[in-house]
Amino acid sequence: MSEGKVTFSVFTKPWKMPLAELGRFVKSLGFDAIELPVRPGYQVLPENVGRDLPAAATELADCGVTIASVAGPIDEPTIAACGEAGVATIRICVGVGDEGYMAGEARLQREFDALIPVLDEHGVRIGIQNHQGRNDVCNAMGVRHLIEQYDPKHVGAVWDVGHNGLCGEEPNAAVDILWAHLCMVNFKNALWQRTNGPEAEWAEWRPYWTSGRHGLASWPRAASELSGRGYSGVVCLTAEYNDHDAVNRLIADDIAFAKSLFAQVVTNE
Repeated sequence: MSEGKVTFSVFTKPWKMPLAELGRFVKSLGFDAIELPVRPGYQVLPENVGRDLPAAATELADCGVTIASVAGPIDEPTIAACGEAGVATIRICVGVGDEGYMAGEARLQREFDALIPVLDEHGVRIGIQNHQGRNDVCNAMGVRHLIEQYDPKHVGAVWDVGHNGLCGEEPNAAVDILWAHLCMVNFKNALWQRTNGPEAEWAEWRPYWTSGRHGLASWPRAASELSGRGYSGVVCLTAEYNDHDAVNRLIADDIAFAKSLFAQVVTNE
């Protein structure tokens, strides 16, 4: 698999600069695409998505950057705007709430069922991401069990290697589980950090988001597994770090690292 078959994208959540400036910035880092937040406080607001998302796609295209995905609502106005702007995927994380896991899964499937006609009409999919958390669908098997009844052109899987690492799921297993529905991959990394001392009554932990080289997820094994299967989709670096002041330095190092891994696979073939 050549590096050119993978599109490197970046989640632009850390940056709220004007779109033209954003496009030039991410292009200078080495990205050809972005995941754009459609959220309050960002360049495209949810209430203006029908007007502003297609315009954003045009403005970014002038910088050589496409919108590979958005992170935002999965309502009809957002789906229609994505279709008009040529955005293939709306990435979401889903929670199963306090109703119980299986009941929560059934509720989510009813919500997806209601969206299928509008997703089909506009040629857009929702991408379900694994996300470690108390009420989340946290691993690959959970995502697969939730979405395997759907056509991947409507409901796909976003494999997040960082959350996979936190859950202890190996890359080869995760890719095999999700392959039939895989529409995008998130590259980020984290480790568990203890938040209290050994004198505490019990240990407490939190994820610490760090660079690609230093977390629990093996980026080299993830890249190798994807390349070995001929993956040719979007690899999105999420630019999520606990050290917010170092985000520009860390994302520059991470995109170089990610590209080197996919290039290394080509060299070794």
